[in-house]
Amino acid sequence: MSLKLLQDNQLLDLLKHADDDIAALARAEPCRYCGARLHQANFMRKPRGLPSLPQNVELVRHSFCCGHEGCRKRHTPPSVRFLGRGVYLSVVVILVCAVCERGTAPRMKVLREHVGNVDRRTVERWRRWWRETFVSTPCWKQLRGRLSVQLEASRLLGGLLDCFGRSVEGLINLLKELGPLTGGGAQTAVGDGLRGI
Repeated sequence: MSLKLLQDNQLLDLLKHADDDIAALARAEPCRYCGARLHQANFMRKPRGLPSLPQNVELVRHSFCCGHEGCRKRHTPPSVRFLGRGVYLSVVVILVCAVCERGTAPRMKVLREHVGNVDRRTVERWRRWWRETFVSTPCWKQLRGRLSVQLEASRLLGGLLDCFGRSVEGLINLLKELGPLTGGGAQTAVGDGLRGI
């Protein structure tokens, strides 16, 4: 699988449908703090990184808030499109980091052709986050326990893509597994570390 996958026009639609399904399940649940009904509280995001996205396009990030006046806590379900509060789509972060696992310098020109002007320091920050922070999260520990192979931290994302299949479906399944990092329990699982993405 390469960065050419980012040019697949269906990719964004498939990611949206997966997020819609995840959000529908979350909306059916009551508030985890008080048990009251949840109300829609979506917000807009302006993601970067997909060449097929028109400039300044906004995508909905599903979110809910408790309907009880004394509670009103926000409930943001997992997402396959967004990693934390970063501006790049999750598929961009994962594919760029997987491509750069074998050295970034000669690949930056190729990256710019597929994802725009992403800074080398940004890519290094992403890679460091996967190698150092992600491997200490409960999400990774649970996922690692279900894998049939042992993955090296230096080639973690490439190995995960191999395990899930180097296809659009495999990528979406991997993103679903990473869902706990993106909403709900993400703050307790990762803390502020996801801001490195």
